[in-house]
Amino acid sequence: MNQPPPLVDYNLFDTNRALGEAVRREGGGWGEATIREFGRIVGTAELQAWGAQSNQYPPVLRTHDRYGHRIDEVDFHPAWHSLLELACRFGLHTGPWREARPGAHVVRAAMFLLAAENEYGHLCPVSMTYSVVPALRKQPELYQEWEPRLLATSYDRRFRPAPDKTGVLLGMAMTEKQGGSDVRANTTRAVPAGATAGPGAEYVVTGHKWFCSAPMCDAFLVLAQAPGGLSCFLLPRWLPDGTRNRFFVQRLKDKLGNRSNASSEVEFDGAHAWMVGGEGRGVPTIIEMANHTRLDCVLSSAGMMRHATVQAIHHMTHRAAFGARLVDKPLARNVLSDLALESEAATVLAMRLARAYAASHTQADGEQEAAFRRIGTAIAKFWLCKRAPAHVAEALECLGGSGYVEESILPRMYREAPLNSIWEGSGNVICLDVLRAMTREPHTFDALVAELRLAAGADRRLDALLGEIEHDAADPGLEGRARRFVEKLALALQASLLVRHAPPAVSDAFIASRLGGDWGRGYGTLSPSSEFTAIIDRARVD
Repeated sequence: MNQPPPLVDYNLFDTNRALGEAVRREGGGWGEATIREFGRIVGTAELQAWGAQSNQYPPVLRTHDRYGHRIDEVDFHPAWHSLLELACRFGLHTGPWREARPGAHVVRAAMFLLAAENEYGHLCPVSMTYSVVPALRKQPELYQEWEPRLLATSYDRRFRPAPDKTGVLLGMAMTEKQGGSDVRANTTRAVPAGATAGPGAEYVVTGHKWFCSAPMCDAFLVLAQAPGGLSCFLLPRWLPDGTRNRFFVQRLKDKLGNRSNASSEVEFDGAHAWMVGGEGRGVPTIIEMANHTRLDCVLSSAGMMRHATVQAIHHMTHRAAFGARLVDKPLARNVLSDLALESEAATVLAMRLARAYAASHTQADGEQEAAFRRIGTAIAKFWLCKRAPAHVAEALECLGGSGYVEESILPRMYREAPLNSIWEGSGNVICLDVLRAMTREPHTFDALVAELRLAAGADRRLDALLGEIEHDAADPGLEGRARRFVEKLALALQASLLVRHAPPAVSDAFIASRLGGDWGRGYGTLSPSSEFTAIIDRARVD
């Protein structure tokens, strides 16, 4: 009776043409079979049910056992553990560090994007573990101790000392209630546990963290004020003697979304931790981790935008109203095409960024790619994470009331989407980081301009925007309009990628709308001359 069939049991990778092309183009073609198998599994009805169940039955904190002993454990629904087992089996947590070959980060990025189409909460500990590795490597003796379990592909849900487990997950805890993004205002203190101090030494940590996600991880990177200044520490849940560290979970946050993931408030009351990096060098030590988690914010936003687009096209393809299928209605086609353009632009930007991470770790042009990823990560983090909430909302509207009820994935995705703009730096913090990179590391802006100029001459509107960007970059009063400037950078970067790699129907419509000055404030304002059929068919899964 005019109801679309369930969108289940399809391969998320095979049906995502833009992603498949990007994987091959950015150096991950050797992993295509693995990505395809992962895409098949994530598209099954069973995996979709796991995503729903892990959010329908959120984690529960148990501070004490029945005898009154403090245990500080969090219970999760079995679906949460099943999702994590799958992610670890396919190496989403540490795969690129285990198999350091060109394109490894691209392969992992594609699977992370696909996983975000189904359920995002479980990817928090996955992302943190992936991101902690390069920071922990700054302290080789600590990394060597944790490496065998970090690089394992097994997920061990048991709460016990790390040496007794087959695999571990690592987290981070930096934010404090009085400081927020200003981590230098942290009050948590660390003092040497013995006569030895400095990198690799044991410290005693006392203080709090206002946000600590996934508190059941096996260890955390934390920031604390040591005698020599703000420093980074590895703080495990269990001590070497097999006793529990003095890490206390005070409560779980009651959040708007991301409900499958246990975000918590924690206190350290004489907890033991080991210094990572130099004393007083906490921020530089941990910044490498923050860059990788920002990449995952970009990838997951692109994944949610892709899935929202697919849901909208699927519904309107199978739903009829006013005498015709919705997908054949001119205004509906405009909306769907606009969603498809935004989704593809997000995908190509996210995967280009993944290539920069892969190349900077393994390839000869690593220095240039590292400079590009430094500024490109912040640009993509700001723009894609801002676009995702409005994108999901528009797709939800395409389904009408059917998209607003909780049986649909879109209400859950709508609650998830804003989180990426908060995690790892809110909009203002990220835009100021772009300006900071331009000022303190001007070679990063040079690398960005070099990337943009690969498309020089392809379209006069893109050429004009590039000239405008270079003019604006010299403005000493840029801070007050940093958001608008970063928007321009993001649109120019997306347009330059699409004009080089996407079909003309996609790149022409994107540039005409986003750069041509005739783009409305909402979705569905493309020029009537756009090739709607080609754009929609490229994005559909049916």
